[in-house]
Amino acid sequence: MQNIYAIQVQSRSENKYIKLFKLRRPLQQYKLYAPLRRMPIRRKGVVRHVDSLIFPGYIFIETDDEPGFIANKALFRQIPGFIRFLKSSQNICPLIGRDLELALHFIKKAGPVAGLSRVFFNDQSRIVVIDGPLLGLEGMIIKVDKRKGRAKVKLDMYNDSFAIDLPFEVIEKTIDSQ
Repeated sequence: MQNIYAIQVQSRSENKYIKLFKLRRPLQQYKLYAPLRRMPIRRKGVVRHVDSLIFPGYIFIETDDEPGFIANKALFRQIPGFIRFLKSSQNICPLIGRDLELALHFIKKAGPVAGLSRVFFNDQSRIVVIDGPLLGLEGMIIKVDKRKGRAKVKLDMYNDSFAIDLPFEVIEKTIDSQ
């Protein structure tokens, strides 16, 4: 069974940390993830797509060797930028419950870069997600900006809440999708 652990690293050094870990420990059986989202940004009428982190300051580690991971925790501490393990450095445990579902949603389901979700608005003007990274997160949407095509989603990880924007495109509702 695969376990997912989370570590906190210096913000804006997530990709550097992953590269350094892979350079220093190329034979390790760990998969490190820093999930990204692709946001369309419009400035002066020009739309650019910018990739940014979904969980700034956090890296997820996938392994099927829990005892080996705990025994080798010093490998992660030696890489510059490491701050701490989650839940805490004294109480290292894999993600469980809703935290695990949330991490797996962005690591496995959304792909390496979470892109646009396809949505429509029902008769009560509520957002209905057809597919994409927002699928399954409908109950966590706290704000919708139709003009910018963004949904603000409240995420909870280890009793810490934060909000992120995820992009969507509105499709026309057809008779079949009722």
